[in-house]
Amino acid sequence: MEKAYLNLEEGGDKLYLMQIRIKEHHAMKVSELVKELNLMVFSGGEGLDREISGGYVSDLLSDVMENSSEGEVWITLQTHCNVVAIACRKELACVLLVSSLAPGQDTIDHSNERGIPVLGTSLSTFEIAGLLFQKIKT
Repeated sequence: MEKAYLNLEEGGDKLYLMQIRIKEHHAMKVSELVKELNLMVFSGGEGLDREISGGYVSDLLSDVMENSSEGEVWITLQTHCNVVAIACRKELACVLLVSSLAPGQDTIDHSNERGIPVLGTSLSTFEIAGLLFQKIKT
């Protein structure tokens, strides 16, 4: 969607009308990412309306705690329930498990309680990170 803004400038005894178009940024939602990348939703369906601001790739929980930012998609191979706790604390958009990994029942339960989507893909970390970058940065 584009918004039009008008700017009037005075030059001597003439008035100039200039139109500037600024493309409005559309924040992608987790539900859109699921659809576009054909991702599996394991749990946390209540959080599918979360907006995505970027992505973070790491399998070290301490690294994610220190360096991830609100609204990011966390791409990881970690499947235990601590990923949901960290995603919740850091207000991440979702957790995305790679390489056909699946969360345990305790992770699913925790995700549903907190409304943090846990998603899955058969793609490798490298492949899904590249696709995510293309989707949210273009």
